[in-house]
Amino acid sequence: MHTPLIELSAIRKSYGGGDAPEVHVLRGIDLSIHAGEFVAIVGASGSGKSTLMNILGCLDRPTSGEYRFAGDNVATLDSDELAWLRREAFGFVFQGYHLIPAGSAQENVEMPAIYAGLPAAERHARAAALLDRLGLASRRGNRPHQLSGGQQQRVSIARALMNGGHIILADEPTGALDSHSGAEVMSLLDELASQGHVVILITHDREVAARAKRIIEIRDGLIISDSAEDNPSAQHSAAPGALQAVDLRKRLTQGAEATGAWKGELVDAVHAAWRVMWVNKFRTALTLLGIIIGVASVVVMLAVGEGSKRQVMAQMGAFGSNIIYLSGSAPNPRTPPGIVTLDDVAAIASLPQVKQIMPVIGQEAGVRFGNLDHLSYVGGNDTHFPSIFNWPVVEGSYFTRADEQNAAAVAVIGHKVRTKLLKDVANPIGQYILIENVPFQVVGVLAEKGASSGDSDSDDRIAIPYSAASVRLFGTHNPEYVAIAAADARKVKEAEQAIEQLLLRLHNGKQDFELTNNAAMIQAEARTQNTLSLMLGSIAAISLLVGGIGVMNIMLMTVRERTREIGIRMATGARQRDILRQFLTEAVMLSVVGGLTGIALALIVGGVLILSEVAVAFSLFAVLGAFGCALVTGVVFGFMPARKAARLDPVTALTSE
Repeated sequence: MHTPLIELSAIRKSYGGGDAPEVHVLRGIDLSIHAGEFVAIVGASGSGKSTLMNILGCLDRPTSGEYRFAGDNVATLDSDELAWLRREAFGFVFQGYHLIPAGSAQENVEMPAIYAGLPAAERHARAAALLDRLGLASRRGNRPHQLSGGQQQRVSIARALMNGGHIILADEPTGALDSHSGAEVMSLLDELASQGHVVILITHDREVAARAKRIIEIRDGLIISDSAEDNPSAQHSAAPGALQAVDLRKRLTQGAEATGAWKGELVDAVHAAWRVMWVNKFRTALTLLGIIIGVASVVVMLAVGEGSKRQVMAQMGAFGSNIIYLSGSAPNPRTPPGIVTLDDVAAIASLPQVKQIMPVIGQEAGVRFGNLDHLSYVGGNDTHFPSIFNWPVVEGSYFTRADEQNAAAVAVIGHKVRTKLLKDVANPIGQYILIENVPFQVVGVLAEKGASSGDSDSDDRIAIPYSAASVRLFGTHNPEYVAIAAADARKVKEAEQAIEQLLLRLHNGKQDFELTNNAAMIQAEARTQNTLSLMLGSIAAISLLVGGIGVMNIMLMTVRERTREIGIRMATGARQRDILRQFLTEAVMLSVVGGLTGIALALIVGGVLILSEVAVAFSLFAVLGAFGCALVTGVVFGFMPARKAARLDPVTALTSE
């Protein structure tokens, strides 16, 4: 005696219980099916034959009893192992065909092989050969709605045979067909049975059942007759090509996992995701809009923030990021401010941390040219002024060391002084201006610098030799303040500490001086700008969050619409993780397309802002970060719908409308 391929013992199936009334569908089924048999299970509607088929095909589990497949107890298998068994051993032919509407005939046939990990070239060739064998060579690219009922049923038979189809489960395969198409399908099943396939035909039509070699009648969940009992020898007579249970078990246990299966599944998932997006273009566009706006907003907001930051930093840096300012200061409110002398300046200049040093003496003074008067800051400096302040002369030249030594009455005017007093003079070089009624000859014009902070305007100034300012204008030799250039812009703090220690020693330990530097001011401004950029980015990220909610909403709707497709995929061997990957890929695809489109939109908006002279600085980190956030959004918000799809019951999914 050969081991039966399928052996059922006391199988019962009931639904409900608890608050709902319990309904018994199968009431104790004992059944054995051997290799090569062509079995018809006959019964009226509601007799339990479809439930029996679902249990036979491992789409459903019995409430009680034992189901042994090729001698092994099916109850010990988990959901993934059952999916593997459906994929490798069974082939389903349904009354409603159960083809995926968006896929072509070729794609529908190939589906079981994708989950089996068959290489693409072999998969395409085998599917084409099966369709050709079933007379559908010219219909490979047609979708189900472009095929007749008989053609769709032949496609489902080809799909059932894709991975071998050792056991064909046909549920009312002719129920939705006309007589001619029904006859063709039955001829195909006869041919498959003669080639050694086990064919289990579920039908209520006795004429159709008569084509089988063995007829089992079921009523009210019980087997009431079995033709094999009348002819026991016919039960075990197998066709020459029939695969015995021991051989099938040996074949199925040669590696449950197909290597490389994930590659084909991922390609199929991406292809299916793109197809779904394309079929539902308007809905997809509305869903993408949230992600596009979110990504574009984040990128543009951060670019504007970064641009503004760089502009401010560049403007402030132009005044010297390595400059330290020294001035006198009162140690406490009851004492006068300390005095920084030229001897202090000479001592500081000898420090290794100091690159250049320049005393400055100045104040606001009245300036006249012709009949025009102006109030400007006049500062006495030395020849280090252009290099310390990074402030070039654009017309004429700066005064020389000889001018400084001789207290020459020469002046280098700022851009604003040039426009206020000498705007009508083509060449200001050589012209004389009166500073506090003392004539000074203009020898140069400084480059336009702009405001360093607040309302102060550095261009509204005049630079004259320190000696001339001391002797001719202000009558004092001590500087108002001292500008010190640190030797290393990265070590301004160390330079400041060295100067402070020196001055404390020179001033007998009295802190009657004050040191400030632009670096601290620039760093404070940078922190402010970073905070602003973070705030702008956070506001923009809200729209990205809204886009993610849109992805979850559309994916939940997609799962509901494609519940039957999920059941079809499970029936053809998809595991839970395959379904999870399928729908998660679709969510990620939405996010990827939305993210890339959002980046493109951000670049366009940025280009427009640049043309409008708005400070914009795109950061690769910001662009990649926004895209990464969109991707994470797709994964996070797509996971719940994908998990819901993966956890669907195969039978429930297949019977959904």
